[in-house]
Amino acid sequence: MNAGDSNFRGQVAVVTGGGRGIGAGIAEALSALGLTTVITGRSEAPMRSTAEAIRNAGGTCETFACDVTKRADVERCAAWVRSSFGRIDVLVNNAGVGAFSTPLHELPPDDWDEVMNTNLRGVYYCIRAFVPMMIEAKNGHIINISSIASKNALPNGAVYAASKWGLNGLSYSVAEELRGHNVRVSVVCPGSTDTDLSPHAGKDPNRMLKPSDVGHIVAMLVTQAPQSFASEIVLRPTMKP
Repeated sequence: MNAGDSNFRGQVAVVTGGGRGIGAGIAEALSALGLTTVITGRSEAPMRSTAEAIRNAGGTCETFACDVTKRADVERCAAWVRSSFGRIDVLVNNAGVGAFSTPLHELPPDDWDEVMNTNLRGVYYCIRAFVPMMIEAKNGHIINISSIASKNALPNGAVYAASKWGLNGLSYSVAEELRGHNVRVSVVCPGSTDTDLSPHAGKDPNRMLKPSDVGHIVAMLVTQAPQSFASEIVLRPTMKP
């Protein structure tokens, strides 16, 4: 299917953390396919900027202020999507935070809670809130954005790695729960990506993945033939940065 394919007209995607970085790249890619894209986040300014860029490119994009660590926020967002569009076809759980400078035995408990509540509990809240619409429609695709840190040791980033290893396990298990409802669940594990999420000291940003690379993978997943789905994609830079 090509960008702007009429098969996607009228379909709706929700991208958490869609105002900047990887989330913005994903929102742009889905909008280019023709989906109405709803981007959520805690900060209004980045969302407005991304939505404006998408609209200027001919896409349809809405914003909704939502902190995925707050169940009431997520449920309010799901209710708004239901009342505004009556459907959700694609849910991209992208919102995430990191902690990369402290060994685990020195990590403050509040930092542990922030990472786990955003990267893992927030995904649970979103699945819990949005999946009923997919089950009703007997159609949908959930894409969880993990990390190469879910595959490798990450010294001084143990809590981030733990959240992403957990996200992978959640994704595979939910995929089995929902496949009978014709809801596909995929997890994407990008390597070093040129965003402000994590430090990349000594790495060449020109060799790193770009948010648009992750967006391309998400677009590829949602355009996959209906009789199959990619359970996991590991995305790496061509040249080690």
